[in-house]
Amino acid sequence: MTKIEMKNAILEAKQAKGMTWDAIAKAVGLSKEFTCSACLGMNSLGQPHAEACAESLGLGPDVVAALQAFPHKTWDQTVPTDPLIYRFYEIVGVYGETIKALIHEEFGDGIMSAIDYSMDIQRQPDPKGDRVVVTLNGKFLPYKSW
Repeated sequence: MTKIEMKNAILEAKQAKGMTWDAIAKAVGLSKEFTCSACLGMNSLGQPHAEACAESLGLGPDVVAALQAFPHKTWDQTVPTDPLIYRFYEIVGVYGETIKALIHEEFGDGIMSAIDYSMDIQRQPDPKGDRVVVTLNGKFLPYKSW
C-alpha cells in the first residue's frame, strides 16, 4: 500500500466512523498534530503507534505497514492554492524576513529545526470571531564553522 492509498483509506475510515483527529491521537498516544501528519503521509509512526492508529479506525495490516514507511516529504504545487494553506505561504512571504531577523538577534546565526519540533493548534474564543492559535516550537540549531 502506498502512502497515498493509506491516506485515502484513513480519511475514508475517519469519516465513516465520525472520528476527530483528537480522538485518533488519543488512541495512538501522540499529539493530534503529529498523528494527523502521519496519517496524511508526511511522517511515519513506530509499530505500536501504527497498530493503535489502524485499530482505532478498523483498518488492517496494510495500513499499519504504510504508517511505518518513511515518507517522501514532497508536494506538487510551488505556490499552494488551498486558501488556508496559502495564508501560511503568505505569512512566510510577508513576515519570513522579520522572523529570521528576530531569531538571529535572539539566538545568533542558525535555523529552527523542523525535525526536533512540535506544533500545537488551538481555538481561542473571541467576541469578534474565534482565533486560530498556532504554536511552532523548534529547537535552535546554530550554524557551525569548520
